[in-house]
Amino acid sequence: MEIFPAIDIIGGNVVRLTKGDYDSVKKYAESPLDALRDFKAKGARCLHIVDLDGAKHGTLANLDVISKLAAEDGIFTEVGGGIRDEEKIKAYLDAGIGRVILGTVAVKDFDFTKRMIEKYGEKIVVGVDAKDGMVAVGGWIEKTELPAVEFCKTLAEAGCKTVIFTDISRDGMLSGCNLPLYKELCQIEGLGIVASGGVTTVSEIKELAAMGCSGAIVGKAIYEGKLTLEEALAAV
Repeated sequence: MEIFPAIDIIGGNVVRLTKGDYDSVKKYAESPLDALRDFKAKGARCLHIVDLDGAKHGTLANLDVISKLAAEDGIFTEVGGGIRDEEKIKAYLDAGIGRVILGTVAVKDFDFTKRMIEKYGEKIVVGVDAKDGMVAVGGWIEKTELPAVEFCKTLAEAGCKTVIFTDISRDGMLSGCNLPLYKELCQIEGLGIVASGGVTTVSEIKELAAMGCSGAIVGKAIYEGKLTLEEALAAV
């Protein structure tokens, strides 16, 4: 299992939200590149990036800074946030991003998502964000009537190899992740699951690894000192 420290970006700064609430922004650093280099120094091999401006407005708001992150040697990067057309996918892949995360568009235009998976293979992953068991889109603002677990099964049938699954109710709460839900998701044949939202302790990381998750994203727990990146990496 891979550990993905997270860098969420608003206005070029490293921030975190609580439950995806844009009114709960807390800034941790002005330089995403400095944050990445700190992660590298501690042994990180992967990085999860979210353009929160892009997620809210559907733009490539922070492409310049994200391109600099992608250019760093020795780090596998993935990025999400407002990627809703092929032009944005190509812009990120051309910048050196390892894989692109589709979220809102996977719900709004499933046929497009399926075509992108067929065209770009494992460079396309889908971010499924769940609120009360239903998929949420538009930067977590709009809750749909689409059951999140069933949507993951549909994605697997469409050829998607990896889903980044976030339980919004746990995100940024430092209260632990939804382990029973991830155990259920890991039973979906042919689909790798990256756990996101509330991952806080070494024991959780070990449990996620044991149940077969392909990755775990750690964010606020690291920034708030509840978990060190070194501890997270050692656990896997």
